[in-house]
Amino acid sequence: MIGPAPGVRVWLAAGPTDMRQGFDGLARLVQEVLGRDPFGGHVFAFRGKRGWRPVWWCRRVRARGA
Repeated sequence: MIGPAPGVRVWLAAGPTDMRQGFDGLARLVQEVLGRDPFGGHVFAFRGKRGWRPVWWCRRVRARGA
């Protein structure tokens, strides 16, 4: 298994999150609630109705775990 690069943090949202808001809404939550840069290379995991969804942003690509 390939792990994250050194220095990458994984942030877990403690409460349920409305996943219908999409990448832009989740990025806004990262900025406003956590005070972090969503493009900083870290992984953010949100809990929706159907379970955990890890979300990772980089400058060129947005990716979501299955």
